Amino acid sequence: MSPGFAARTAPLVAALVADAAPLRLGVAQGQLGARIVDGGIEARGSLEAGRRIAEICMGGIGQVRFQASDRFAPFTTLVEVGASDPVRACLASQYAGWKLASGGFFALGSGPARALAACEPLFAELGISETGGDPVLVLETSAVPPEAVVAEIAAACAADPARVTLILTPTASLAGTVQIVARILEVALHKAHALGFPLSDIWDGRGSAPVPPPIPDFIAAMGRTNDACLYGGEVQLYVGGPAAAARDLAEALPSCASRDHGRPFAEIFAACDCDFYRIDPLLFSPARVTVTAIEHGASFSAGALDPHLVARSFGG
Repeated sequence: MSPGFAARTAPLVAALVADAAPLRLGVAQGQLGARIVDGGIEARGSLEAGRRIAEICMGGIGQVRFQASDRFAPFTTLVEVGASDPVRACLASQYAGWKLASGGFFALGSGPARALAACEPLFAELGISETGGDPVLVLETSAVPPEAVVAEIAAACAADPARVTLILTPTASLAGTVQIVARILEVALHKAHALGFPLSDIWDGRGSAPVPPPIPDFIAAMGRTNDACLYGGEVQLYVGGPAAAARDLAEALPSCASRDHGRPFAEIFAACDCDFYRIDPLLFSPARVTVTAIEHGASFSAGALDPHLVARSFGG
């Protein structure tokens, strides 16, 4: 049996903490003795920290790299993401599916501890649960979790709270920006799942998206990171099954299939009175996709990148 997420990410977390100073991260003891890694609240953080955190989010079975490209000039840095087992890496680990709330604190948890807790309905569907190892959870938040949240995580993972590591990455931070955009492949997997495509037929995947400049305003930062995927994200999935199913997936997957497509995300959010759940869920997907039906040698592409809208959103 291959090592679980906790075992695979343990050395990545240890290296992240050991390199905290050059990565400009803060490491401290939080409530109930949990280890808190600050990726941008009080600490400055860094792009490289975000890249490493994204690989931790993927359970140690995904690859995240930077690439230089003039596709979205003057914003020339892309994040490239890949996984040979994208369902496990993206849906069972990276997806921010664990809702944590207490006393005014709210955050969505992603990363290897989700499979230890397996408290989301998705895990029963995937048939995945893990035991053993120290819980590590990544939270997109600007606040340190209170005691009740730490206790909830520890209890769900059957672990001592002092063995819990929480990595905090605000949306507006350098590290937060990278780890959000590095979800470009996960966004495609999540939508494929929502569309009812058989997850067992998704064999491999690669994706890329531009890294936006951080901005202090939360809504603007959320808008930029979403636009990086919606209008600048590109994904290729390699699938089994009929060629017709691959073609149908390619046609349904891009963000242009949504009624809300065509405006910067911050404008869409404002038009919905800042109610996230009023936005068409079909919007959350890459701008352009290619789906390759491996057993038939056929590839199908749909959607299009929109460099002008990306530049508008990023302030270029």
